[in-house]
This record gives sequence, structure tokens and C-alpha cells, in this order.
Amino acid sequence: MTDIARPARQDFNYLHPITTRWHDNDVYGHINNVVYYAFFDSAVNTWLIEEGGLDIHQGEQVAFVVSSACDYFQPIAFPEQIEVGVRVAKLGTSSVQYELGVFKQGEDQPCAAGRFVHVFVDRASNRSCAIPAGPRGALERLMR
Repeated sequence: MTDIARPARQDFNYLHPITTRWHDNDVYGHINNVVYYAFFDSAVNTWLIEEGGLDIHQGEQVAFVVSSACDYFQPIAFPEQIEVGVRVAKLGTSSVQYELGVFKQGEDQPCAAGRFVHVFVDRASNRSCAIPAGPRGALERLMR
């Protein structure tokens, strides 16, 4: 266990539901640590696509993860239903820093808390660019 500050469910405006899968469990019988990063990616990208109109397949801009971390407080295991809370800690011109919480369905305290940074890049040049208006508007709604 860690003494890192744990966010609460009410700290998040957006909670993304996820059903854990059988193969998410590791040999110790709980969700493997690397799977949490997939949970984070799924929650954030669902928001950007559905609320911000980000076109991950043919859009001129894409977002790359350039930094990530996770603190674990309590294990979860298949077949638990979870929710990933997403909020924006910092919104820059071309980058955004997210804070995330992984909650068992209906619980107020997270099993894990994570953070990562997306940098938006121009797909053709692979160079950083300004966050497009649609995603920026969606991200602004997630500011803490």
C-alpha cells in the first residue's frame, strides 16, 4: 500500500464503465498491473472520440501517451465491473495531463489512481500541434 492521496468518486465528472475480462487476471488471481493502463487508454479515448469528435483512424491529429504512472491500493479481479474516472489536471496548447481513478462499481474509494500525458501530433509530420477545437472543448469540460 502507498500513502499517495486517493481521489474519491465525486472528484470525477466522467466515469467510464468497463467489464473486466477473464484474461485480465494474472497468475495471482487479480487484474495484472499493465491492464490498468489499457483501462486508462479506453476511458480517455472513448471520451475524446464520443465527446470531442477525435477521428483516430483518419483525422489529421492524433494523441500519443508520453508519460504515465499508476498507484495501486486494492486488487480487483474478473468478473468485477469497474468504472474509470477521468479528469484533466492541466491543459496546455498541445498536451493534456489526465488524472484517473479505477473504482469497483458503486464504491467511493479507488482501487488505483493513475496519471498520464497526451501530446497531440500532426499525423503527417509526426510533430506536436495544437489540440483541435473539438477535443479541446471536451477536455475543458473535464478540468478539475
